[in-house]
Amino acid sequence: MASGSGEEGEAVSGAQLIAEALKAQKIEYMFGIVGIPVTEIAIAAQAVGIKYVGMRNEQSACYAASAVGYLTGRPGVCLVVSGPGFLHALGGMANATMNCWPLIVIGGSSDRNQETMGAFQEFPQVEAGRLCNKLSVRPSSLHVIPAVIEKAVRTSIYGRPGSCYIDIPWDFVTLQVNKSSVKYVECCLPPPISVAEHSAVSKAVSIIAHSKQPLLIIGKGAAYSHAENNIRKLVDLCGIPFLPTPMAKGVVPDNHPNCVAAARSMALQHADVVILLGARLNWILHFGLPPRFRQDVKVIQIDICAEELGNNVRPAAVLLGDLNAVTKQLLEEFSNRPLKYPSNSEWWKRLREKIVTNEERSKGLALQKSLPMNYYTAFHHIRELIPKDCILVSEGANTMDIGRTMLPNYYPRQRLDAGTFGTMGVGLGFAVAAAMVAKDRTPEKRVVCIEGDSAFGFSGMEVETICRYSLPIVIIIINNNGIYTGLDADAWKEVLKFGDPATCVPPVSLLPNSHYEEIMSAFGGKGYFVKTPEELQNALKASIADKQTPSLINVMIDPQSDRKKQEFPWLTRSNL
Repeated sequence: MASGSGEEGEAVSGAQLIAEALKAQKIEYMFGIVGIPVTEIAIAAQAVGIKYVGMRNEQSACYAASAVGYLTGRPGVCLVVSGPGFLHALGGMANATMNCWPLIVIGGSSDRNQETMGAFQEFPQVEAGRLCNKLSVRPSSLHVIPAVIEKAVRTSIYGRPGSCYIDIPWDFVTLQVNKSSVKYVECCLPPPISVAEHSAVSKAVSIIAHSKQPLLIIGKGAAYSHAENNIRKLVDLCGIPFLPTPMAKGVVPDNHPNCVAAARSMALQHADVVILLGARLNWILHFGLPPRFRQDVKVIQIDICAEELGNNVRPAAVLLGDLNAVTKQLLEEFSNRPLKYPSNSEWWKRLREKIVTNEERSKGLALQKSLPMNYYTAFHHIRELIPKDCILVSEGANTMDIGRTMLPNYYPRQRLDAGTFGTMGVGLGFAVAAAMVAKDRTPEKRVVCIEGDSAFGFSGMEVETICRYSLPIVIIIINNNGIYTGLDADAWKEVLKFGDPATCVPPVSLLPNSHYEEIMSAFGGKGYFVKTPEELQNALKASIADKQTPSLINVMIDPQSDRKKQEFPWLTRSNL
């Protein structure tokens, strides 16, 4: 640690120390809601060049900061007040840790000398934070704040990424110390790159070489590790079918001939060897168990976290290390032992037949002319008009699930959704974060946020945030008047005849024909209410063409529209 560089007697406040320490750790973005006792921290952050985005709810602020961590590899910061503010951010902390995204949360807390006295918003925040964070800590003094922040940032990005919480007592914020007494630290080193044992790599290649029906499963860990180039080389070199998990879409483009997403169930159910590239055998992949997988499937697991290896299924080979580095090891091994899986194999023939069948079923639904539109019709027209390189944010029940199959991704780290934790309410926070990052790094890139009407309700007031910061996000609400399904206006009136809405309205129903677009119009953006494909096309063309103004397109669809019939229920239930 280096000693303070200031002159003897030069004073610095706690708020300034926090801001300067964050800047030293190359933090660029802070999201939050100010108030007692953290307002000065936000002001100090702006003074050192950190961009502060004031949100309307701490959950959304935390979701935004975590998305920055995923998109950039450097954690965003969420700044919250004590007590209720901290508690509102817990959802974002848990979501980040479950998604393995780096995040720093700084929470104000009550004065140290008022602990146990019933202080304003007093709460055991450090203890509560330990449930959702890799590190939950309160600095012992102002002098160690830079060291604590360095450790938090380092912990958030090293190993399996996750959230870290720093608790700041109210009296620390304005308290001043001599700069010369502060323990300043340099920026933490980049995460070390670990590689797998050579014997494990050799064993994995041998298993793949002897497989009859291999399948690569690409997880969002591959996107986070920027492994897209090496994974694309591996797919092209070996000719193996691949299946992306939702946020791994685009690591290899969805239109690549080896993508079997349209035959997902068949690929999972019949693969004899599965290579997990930064994906976990959790609920998203049905735990790797029958009937969704073969009883005798051989799993090759590549992960940065040793504790993840062997979860739910005993692997045939384990490769512990950085996903990008380990994929490079596989490529080197295959260069010595060339493998090209035959494209005319029976396995490929069955997969291609299933892909054609499923795509034809979806196409038939997409081209239906009846009104109101169904999900597939709406997504068909959206797909035709949104830019190929846009960042897609998606949340909702059917809206997210059907959108995943209908809207292709061509580039990595450009799809954000409910993720491993299945969190609703992330959409607008993610969109704000994506738009902030895009504005600085790829200003020509658009952010398109596609929400179910129920999902939009969790964070709809962030529309004001979007307008306040002039973020040209295109929000599309797929509005079916409910959660999963809803009622049309006539059915709603009939239901109300039975009495009190609290006792007769179906729990999944929302108010029919709600004009969510007027929320956008109220804050200066552009709102569109559409019922037909032609209206949807016109609204979307206008929204994409306007690169300065946020817009919200409220798309009315059939309240009873649903997914096409699935071979299996979407959620695998435990047999315990």
